[in-house]
Amino acid sequence: MSSLHKTKIAEFQSILSEPLINLSVLRKLCFNDRTLWDSVLAKQRDTYSHFLKEMIIQPGIAKVKFGISREDVTLEDHPLNPNPDSRWNTYFKDNEVLLQIDKDVRRLCPDFSFFIKATDYPCLLIMDPENEYETLRKRVEQTTLKSQTVARNRSGLTNVSSPLKTSTSYPLNEYEPLPSGCEAHWEVVERILFIYAKLNPGIAYVQGMNEIVGPVYYTFATNPNSAWKEHAEADTFFCFTNLMAEIRDNFIKSLDDSQCGITSKMEKVYATLKEDDEELYLKLQEQNIKPQFFAFRWLTLLFSQEFVLPDVIRIWDSLFADEERFDFLLNVSCAMLILIRDQLLAGDFTVNMRLLQDYPLSDGDVLPILKKAKELRDSKPNL
Repeated sequence: MSSLHKTKIAEFQSILSEPLINLSVLRKLCFNDRTLWDSVLAKQRDTYSHFLKEMIIQPGIAKVKFGISREDVTLEDHPLNPNPDSRWNTYFKDNEVLLQIDKDVRRLCPDFSFFIKATDYPCLLIMDPENEYETLRKRVEQTTLKSQTVARNRSGLTNVSSPLKTSTSYPLNEYEPLPSGCEAHWEVVERILFIYAKLNPGIAYVQGMNEIVGPVYYTFATNPNSAWKEHAEADTFFCFTNLMAEIRDNFIKSLDDSQCGITSKMEKVYATLKEDDEELYLKLQEQNIKPQFFAFRWLTLLFSQEFVLPDVIRIWDSLFADEERFDFLLNVSCAMLILIRDQLLAGDFTVNMRLLQDYPLSDGDVLPILKKAKELRDSKPNL
């Protein structure tokens, strides 16, 4: 982080820490920052366009329209070439990742019809009938892969689903093709995840990332300002990349038992609960209900499988606005437990597991959870 950026953050923190916020000073500071928005956004959107050109390709296809020379299939590089550096070898490996992404994005937010509808702003670079690019959807339909080669999921993410979410595996023809030149929102999300996987080979794609990118994309794609909606794909990609930079350790199995891994975070949920409600903590311990049975999904997916999309976005508003956002994540988890403490204290193992895996939202409102989480946070002494 540059010294200039640190100075800017310090200025914001100083203003926002005052009991009475000086709005005129805050507006001036925000305005000065906003002068850079247009240039930064233009650069990022141009960069994403280059990613599309570079990565949504098929070896052997002419790419004349954009001035990229034809890459012919030669004796040195052909579909049966065993060389790991072969473009075809890379293409086939990419297809394995793509098939898993495709399965997941097709069932994104099944309680919400938004993702199966056509976007108002299809990617012209991909959908333009004059170019020779293929859509990822067509690429999947033309690919035959064995499911066991792409089962790269994290235990617990989809083994138990909320009643609000479905674990049904939809066939490729579940959604009828849209008219020529159109594409569904889930196809845009698929492209974002595929490019992220290509740019981050160390983690690539892990099942559950679709649940993280979905709410971000929905927020951009439903913006009433068409200037933002038009660039939802590129803007979502960079926001998702920034968010993953903070939570990617949760998706890396080899880090599970490290200090920054998901196991440590799940243990903190129970440690925090013990401080706030020891009776409930002891009850769960007595029944041998481990945090892995429910908190793994809560923490890894930021509650995106526990609630419907509008409620998820409301929780994320509070989560991302909090300076100690991932400490607040623990507070939200504990609040969810404490708000159903009477049911948990009265229930046996089976009943309680059902409660924790299919969380009963009182009156369909997440606000009591957020209020309780803030109460728990504010009760802790500042260190």
